[in-house]
This record gives sequence, C-alpha cells and structure tokens, in this order.
Amino acid sequence: MHVLGIESSCDETACSVVRDGMEILSNVVATSLEEHRRYGGVIPEIASRSHVEWLIPVLEEALSKAELSYREIDLIAATQGPGLPGSLLVGLSAAKALSFAREIPFIGVDHLHAHLYACLMQPGPPSFPFVGMVVSGGHTALFWIEDVHRIRRIAETQDDACGEAFDKVAKILGLGYPGGPEVEKRARAGNPSRFRFPPPRVQEGSLDFSFSGIKTAVLYQVKDLPKPLTEKVVQDLCAGFQETVIQTLSNHALEACRRFKAEALLVGGGVIANQALREALEKRFVKENRQVLFPPKGLSLDNAAMVAGLGYHLYRKGLHSQLDLGVEPLGVN
Repeated sequence: MHVLGIESSCDETACSVVRDGMEILSNVVATSLEEHRRYGGVIPEIASRSHVEWLIPVLEEALSKAELSYREIDLIAATQGPGLPGSLLVGLSAAKALSFAREIPFIGVDHLHAHLYACLMQPGPPSFPFVGMVVSGGHTALFWIEDVHRIRRIAETQDDACGEAFDKVAKILGLGYPGGPEVEKRARAGNPSRFRFPPPRVQEGSLDFSFSGIKTAVLYQVKDLPKPLTEKVVQDLCAGFQETVIQTLSNHALEACRRFKAEALLVGGGVIANQALREALEKRFVKENRQVLFPPKGLSLDNAAMVAGLGYHLYRKGLHSQLDLGVEPLGVN
C-alpha cells in the first residue's frame, strides 16, 4: 500500500511516499527557516505563504523519487495538528483536493503522534505499550502509548516548550536563531558546575514540565555578570542551562516509565537532535534495564514520512477522515 504523506505544521513543507507504513520510497523537505531567521522566530504568515509556494514542487519531487504516479497512491495522510493554523490549512487542503480528485481515502494525522511513530520506523522495534516523549520547539509532552490508535497524553509543559526555552536563552546570550544548536555547541565547551540553575518545579507528584523559570534564571544571572560576556562565560551559562534541562527531561521520562511499568521510551521531536540529551537518556535508561528509542536518521525533525507511516496503520485500524475535517489536533473519524 502506497501512502502519500503531507506535513505542513510549521516552517517545513514536506511530502513523502511510504510503502506499508515502513519502507520510505521518498522523503522531501523544503524549509523557510532562512526567511524566519532575521526575525528571531517563525512568522506564521511567512510560513503559510511558503507552503503555498513549495507544496506542489515538493509533492511532485516526492512522487518522482518514489517512481510513482498519482494513480498508484492508495491513501493520503496529512498533518491535521497541532501546528500553525494557516500552515496546516495548506497541507490539509491539498490532501483533501487530491483525495476528492483521485477518489482515494485520506486521513488526518496528529503531528505529535507521528513524531513518536517515527521511532518505530526501523527494524525490530519492541512491542507495545510504550511511554512516549515529544520534545520540540512548540511542544514538550509525555504520552502513554497502548497502540498506534490508542495514545493518551499524560503530561505536558505548563508554559514554555523545551525548544522554546533554548531559543529564548540563545536570544538572551545573543546567539541567534534557531537557538538549540547554538546553545548545544557552546555547552560542549562549557563547565556546567559554574552556573547552577534550579530544576523547574511543578505541583508535587505531577509529571508536567515547566521551562519558563529556568529561562528567567538565566536572564537574571546574565544581568548580574560584567559586560560584555566573555566566550567562556557564555559557554558555562549554556552548559549549566542545558544540564538542568536534560536532567528534568530524563527524570520525568523515567518516572513516567516507572509509574506505567513501561519497558521502553519513544522520544521524538526536533530537540532530540541534541546529542547530550540522547546520551543522557540512554545512560539513565540502561541503568534501569529499560530501552529508549530515537527516530532513524532524517526523521527527527518535521517530515512527511512519519505522517505517511502512521497514517497507514491508522487506516488499517479502520480509521479515516471526511472532507470536512478541520485543522485541529483531534478529529480522526
């Protein structure tokens, strides 16, 4: 079964063709990141206009690389949400139009669930159930995953997302946008013990996250330091901030696995490109004889292969969407 995936939740325009939920025949991504960089963040209007410009060329390239025609597509899966409404509307509208014109079914896919499914698009994945953690620029959440169509959110951030906190700390330090890679690069050369930032606190016993406080703590620390900041000071600030964030993510993920008696953790979202986070999670979970899975190379950031892969399995479970489907996180019929 050939599934065409369409992803347009933020600033990436992506299309992919996946066979039977696993075999990626093509995975094409165009990004408008450079257009947003000058503003220090994603501008929704720019993102949605970019999707309008790029969707058809990206779609045609995905079909060409898969060596398939529209007639050979059996199902269309498109990101329904969460994401930027204008951006989502472009991809979802294209999916509906193709579905109507070609008389083939389509299905709306939850963007966060797709990030978690990406971890299973590799040989020999463990069996359900899992705990899942999505860590990205717009989302930080934990999920209980009993099956591909039975995913329940069990915790989320109460304020800033993890990736958002990285971007804001980078802005405080004058490192540019996107901030995650810049903070990580400097943290590698920094001393995490020089500046210690308190771990975020939420309600006692809660698995929810909070990253607004640590970002503010960095801001106040910078205000107390002599200016201009030396490169060494910036490195140490980044290292201290990153260590606290990684400890928080690791602690919450491990506690969720303990509570739900899960033997494996799936981790998705753009922030997992951070190598220090990956290494910390692997180290913690090995000590507890639990497994942690990351997406294969190329599937960590927003992409359409994960959307097509998950869409295939949802369709096999008997789910599909109608042409009146709106751009909301839920709504698969």
